[in-house]
Amino acid sequence: MTTAPTPGPDEPTGPEADGPTKATKPTGPTEPAEPAESTKSAEPAELSAEDKAEQLRAFNTREQDSAWRAIAYLLTGPLIYGGLGALADHLLGTSWLVGAGIVGGMALSLYLIWFRYGTH
Repeated sequence: MTTAPTPGPDEPTGPEADGPTKATKPTGPTEPAEPAESTKSAEPAELSAEDKAEQLRAFNTREQDSAWRAIAYLLTGPLIYGGLGALADHLLGTSWLVGAGIVGGMALSLYLIWFRYGTH
């Protein structure tokens, strides 16, 4: 003979343990709450000269970082793929893969720069 498990200390006992017996009426959509302030007439607060200078410094730093990254891409693409071409030339006994690697690396670098920085 099996016995029903006893409820734990956090489990409800009695009629509420079996779940609701009445069908609950679904609630309809609620309307969104009114915003505290009207967004129609709100104008952006004027920034102080110090805040404007800080925003300009942050923008210039971002742009300078982007420029240095683009130069790094232009240098590393041909170096890496040219090096892989030189390694392949050495292993295969050819002499044209270095040039193909340099040109291919530059093409991939230009594509990467265009894809990252030219789309905004």
